[in-house]
Amino acid sequence: MSTKRATGVLALGWACFESAATGRTEHRPTSADYPESVVRRTSFTAGAGLGWRISALETPRERPAPWKIVVITGAPSWAEYWAPAMAALPQDREMLVIDRPGFAASEPATCVPDIRLQAQALMPAIAAAPGQKILLVGQSYGAAIATLMAGMAPRPLGGVVLLSSFLGEFGPTAKWLVDLGGKVLNLIPRDLRHAVMEVSGQSAQLTHMRQTLARLKVPVHVIHGDQDDFAPATLAEALVKDTRTRAPIRFELVPGANHFLNDGPAEALIACLEGCLPKAKAPFQFKWPAWSPAVRAAAPVASPAPAQPQHLPAPALAGQGAGKPELAAA
Repeated sequence: MSTKRATGVLALGWACFESAATGRTEHRPTSADYPESVVRRTSFTAGAGLGWRISALETPRERPAPWKIVVITGAPSWAEYWAPAMAALPQDREMLVIDRPGFAASEPATCVPDIRLQAQALMPAIAAAPGQKILLVGQSYGAAIATLMAGMAPRPLGGVVLLSSFLGEFGPTAKWLVDLGGKVLNLIPRDLRHAVMEVSGQSAQLTHMRQTLARLKVPVHVIHGDQDDFAPATLAEALVKDTRTRAPIRFELVPGANHFLNDGPAEALIACLEGCLPKAKAPFQFKWPAWSPAVRAAAPVASPAPAQPQHLPAPALAGQGAGKPELAAA
């Protein structure tokens, strides 16, 4: 088994074949790289009565952090590739990254191509502790699913981030890979097969995403790398321009970044996500108005208060002392 988690398209594909051959659900166990006090494997039961076991990675905290970042990964859906960013997360943040249904250790074993059903299944992931806010991140194929989840949320989220959104059209690299995968669909590992099936059937479902996005009443951020050759950035920018929302959608184009922002420096990815959180407001402090010199000169000057008479103590009687008093001279 490799001692390093693979990066890059070809390396990821090979890691997927290697894992399938050995029966592993992770390309490299996160426990081999991080203690469970930093990043650990967890699971929850899918919503909507589906009963599936959904696998995920989380950042343990002694007490709930003010912000919980929930990541809905792309296709293939492998939470382990977010582990470096999770490990670098500050203590006042926590993160839950999900292996979507049909991938890695998540159930079912079959493909779930309906993005609405996936959104319903993943709703328990956005449960928040008292006083905690949720930043929901949808990566690539997960962007549409995260949008639907935000529309079904029982209470408003703190924000939604569409990261490297896949919107039904392929960039050159993705087109080549999907065309190749389609020709050998029954020969490739399950996770790759499910990924090809998902992205090939997504376009017709994007109406649900667009309708929901227009109804959202929470801040929405669209972040895309300008070197993305899997999902064209022009489509993400067009989505922002064409969608009429109550508040404008913020669009950020990351210079030099490709489709996999989580493969880059963890600090850069965290900075992108931190930029999606509302700025803390400074406590209110009352300030006296700064009057101009002309106003101060025209202001009436208070007259000084009249002097008050001073009451001095009466002088001592002449001759008063320790002895007997003497009569004053006539």
